[in-house]
Amino acid sequence: MKELLEYVARHLVDEPDAVEVTEVEGDRGPVLQLRVDPDDMGQVIGRGGRTARAIRTVVKAAGTRDSVSPYVEIVED
Repeated sequence: MKELLEYVARHLVDEPDAVEVTEVEGDRGPVLQLRVDPDDMGQVIGRGGRTARAIRTVVKAAGTRDSVSPYVEIVED
């Protein structure tokens, strides 16, 4: 799932080398923290949060195959 999130994010942004995904354990399961260049934040979130919602849906769907329910956090540095 971490690799999937990184792949999707790298293809959305202008600075793919700045994409960083870390996995931490949360209260309800794994949390994938996505960090991108501050200038690319709007591209990852999208208009009205639509892109972020779509990313979360894809990652969650991939997680159901492994019986895991991951949560994606978009973190600003």
